[in-house]
Amino acid sequence: MSTQHPAPTTTRYLYLARHADAGREGPVLSETGRRQARLLGRRLARVPLDAVYHGPLGRAAETARIVAAELAGVAPTEAEWAGDYVPYWPERAELPDADADRVLGFLGAPGPGEREAGDRLVREATARCTGPAVGATPRHELVITHAFLIGWLVRAALDGPGWRWIGLSPANTGLTVIRYTPDRPASVLLYNDMAHLPGELQWTGFPEEFGAEFGRLAV
Repeated sequence: MSTQHPAPTTTRYLYLARHADAGREGPVLSETGRRQARLLGRRLARVPLDAVYHGPLGRAAETARIVAAELAGVAPTEAEWAGDYVPYWPERAELPDADADRVLGFLGAPGPGEREAGDRLVREATARCTGPAVGATPRHELVITHAFLIGWLVRAALDGPGWRWIGLSPANTGLTVIRYTPDRPASVLLYNDMAHLPGELQWTGFPEEFGAEFGRLAV
């Protein structure tokens, strides 16, 4: 009788980036956004990427195309799970009293089927791109997505409470890297890193009133 052995697993490196600047969340990138995407692609050209995924909205798809043009032979693939959706709707009882009204006001009430769709998509994202990879060679995957999913995956890597994806707000093309190694906790190696961007291209994707504060942090 044959004995089945589990498939070997290896380290997965998950690279996450919020789409480039699209002005007021337009369907296409601004000139600033196109510059950001090119610079992100040039930074990632040194990484042995196995796959590039992006959400279905135009700003994510265009970012992925520009990034992929700087890479060697990796074509971008559209994935619904990499889209723009609320990954988790907390109940008031889960939230600190001081934050409950603010958080629930920010989220509003889910539309018909919105909560169920978010649950389905985030389960698919978690199954598809987190945890150690099957195989003998480390795997490197890039996902061009939106702020909410990045916040969720960082929260999950740190074992934070379900609602705490809120407040993790990456800038346009800020780079986050999570490492999943067998028999070890997930490790957040980078979060919202913008070293590939000159100061004038950093910290886009936030309300205008935040610009002056974030501008002081540009390098």
